[in-house]
Amino acid sequence: MKGSTPHILVVEDEAALAELIRYNLEAEGLRISVAANGEEAEVVLAEDAFDLVVLDWMLPGISGLELCRRLRRREATRALPVLMLTARGEEGDRVRGLATGADDYVVKPFSVPEMVARVKALLRRASPQLVADILQRDDIVLDRAAHRVTRRTREVRLGPTEFKLLEFFMENAGRVLSRQQLLDGVWGRDTFIDGRTVDVHVGRLRKALIRGVDPDPIRTVRGAGYVFDGKAP
Repeated sequence: MKGSTPHILVVEDEAALAELIRYNLEAEGLRISVAANGEEAEVVLAEDAFDLVVLDWMLPGISGLELCRRLRRREATRALPVLMLTARGEEGDRVRGLATGADDYVVKPFSVPEMVARVKALLRRASPQLVADILQRDDIVLDRAAHRVTRRTREVRLGPTEFKLLEFFMENAGRVLSRQQLLDGVWGRDTFIDGRTVDVHVGRLRKALIRGVDPDPIRTVRGAGYVFDGKAP
């Protein structure tokens, strides 16, 4: 979902390499989906929203180059950042990839830190709010790097789940989020827990954020979910 933790699609037919990329990007706090070929990637892209695609040039069936062309022809994916992975190091091939619409490229075999740095740079350029270390809404400040939350001058002590929940709320401030959206964004789609768990953690988060006459930044929308009402400074 746009506006949440950055969601990246890795399109790579070499399973070991795809897993290496997934592991290292997830270690950076990014949400990763994987497709093994161009056909699968097209299905996944039609079903979900992504913030960046890591795309192998040499894919079986639809090539990475052709998939990139298709992305650029469609309104919904025209501006979607694409990082091309290629074993082709010749200058002409690099130019061809960029001319097709790729935003950047990494030549195989590549350095994992370099690949991660290029992913972050593209995200920062396309959606700076997704990778900023500091999120602020009204008097609440969340520091991702320090894993610290303050409200005015008071430090707010949160557990790991409540921290992720607040981060997700602040990234999506002003939007009504259903319990299912919160489950997907905070716990992940493969977690088998129910909506009541969300309610419990929202209650804990509220208790930590509110002291004295502090207003409640989280509003319950009956029958729909929750909305974080804080505004950016």
